[in-house]
Amino acid sequence: MRKHLEEEISRNLEPHRRLPGEREFAEVLGVNRLTVRRALDQLEREGLIYRVQGAGTFVSAPRISKSFEFTSFSQDMRVRNMQAGSLSTEISLETAGAEVGYALNISPSTSVVHIRRIRTADEVPICLEDSYLPEALVPGLEAGIKGESLYQDLAQRYNLRPERADQSIMATVLDEFSAASLLVPAFSPAFHVRRTAFEARGRAIEYAESLYRGDRYSYNLSISRRPNEGNQVHGR
Repeated sequence: MRKHLEEEISRNLEPHRRLPGEREFAEVLGVNRLTVRRALDQLEREGLIYRVQGAGTFVSAPRISKSFEFTSFSQDMRVRNMQAGSLSTEISLETAGAEVGYALNISPSTSVVHIRRIRTADEVPICLEDSYLPEALVPGLEAGIKGESLYQDLAQRYNLRPERADQSIMATVLDEFSAASLLVPAFSPAFHVRRTAFEARGRAIEYAESLYRGDRYSYNLSISRRPNEGNQVHGR
């Protein structure tokens, strides 16, 4: 059952195409709905389909996998032989406010450059990104980014090179506005990523909040056990 559904998806259905309901699958394949549901559950766990409450079940697009190395969106796409771009870019000057000011270790009243972009991979929207940089560090950046890579522009124009970052990743769903920006149904799954980037001397130079489509993006990490941990007895 599962293999049949997987082959049907790979042969005939495009990404984000809505799948028939469980009852229809059951009638066509001559099985009961519980069998269909179990097969769909497994496909969802494997990332081949995704469900949106009240809307149905949809075919997932191939995922872009990211490691936990500190790289920019443009670098991630180049490694995967994909073309990074921006569907739209909005840049403005505004006061930092409490949250951004805290992340950048500046006063909430300090002016920052706010860059809002819809990042694309091969022209497909992948990420909704808000970046904030202290205006004093990047004078003139509000006039526009030169090229597609913000980090490359920071290095070339301002001699600012992010060396490390503190990052948090949370699961979430997209509200109607964010979903429309990324061309997916409202309440689709997503990753909410917060990141503060620091230069070599430890000064915070960028705070960013990003929403990545859960159907097109994933995170991979390598983990290891502590020395001698294998000799200890654990509850699980």
